[in-house]
Amino acid sequence: MGGSFEFFDIILFAMFAAFLVYRLRSVLGKGTGNQPADRQQERRGADAFLGPDERNESDDGVDSDRNDGENIIPLPDRSDDDDGVVPEPKSQLHASFLKIRALDQSFDPDTFLEGALGAFEMILQAYTEGDGKTLNTLLSPEVYENFAGAIRVRELANNTQENTLAGIKSAEIIDAELEEQVARVTVKIVSEQINSTRDENGDVIDGDPSAVVQVTDIWVFVRDTKSSNPNWTLLATGRSN
Repeated sequence: MGGSFEFFDIILFAMFAAFLVYRLRSVLGKGTGNQPADRQQERRGADAFLGPDERNESDDGVDSDRNDGENIIPLPDRSDDDDGVVPEPKSQLHASFLKIRALDQSFDPDTFLEGALGAFEMILQAYTEGDGKTLNTLLSPEVYENFAGAIRVRELANNTQENTLAGIKSAEIIDAELEEQVARVTVKIVSEQINSTRDENGDVIDGDPSAVVQVTDIWVFVRDTKSSNPNWTLLATGRSN
């Protein structure tokens, strides 16, 4: 009997010890080897609902911006009025193309650029030859007056313009916009030209007839998308160094 009571006491003691361990674990919490990963997963889930400033605080209250290693790369600050979205120039250009095409279904950037290069050659040739009729069909009234005025001055002085388009190095659409129903497309054309001007005696008074120079032109074409006339006209010209 004495041995039975001792065995029963041992069982009671073990049960009591197990009960204490259970109570301690319930109060202090469980500590397992997976706890850091679990907390990281919980933090990532919470970060989805936090603003950028709130995400800088770590779980234990330590500022996570602290540089504890060389692998931390600070991000550039954004201004208060920056909404965080910085569209690429080509994306903006694409959006403008879509707006123009919504009103003019025939508009295609590649086809337009080919036409612009064709107009570029025709306008240079017409200006060189003093062909006002051709210029009048390709230029806006303002640009036409500028070209026609330069031609008149040249003719009154009995000067002759010589221009040879040696080649096109590059051409690209750099801007496009739609204001109400009027579309404007800006083209940058880099060409190689030979330009010179001779007086009535045939002497060169400007330029070099043997030198090929690189010229960068910025031309703006415009078209009313509601017009039955499918042609684009040259609205403005400029040159870039």
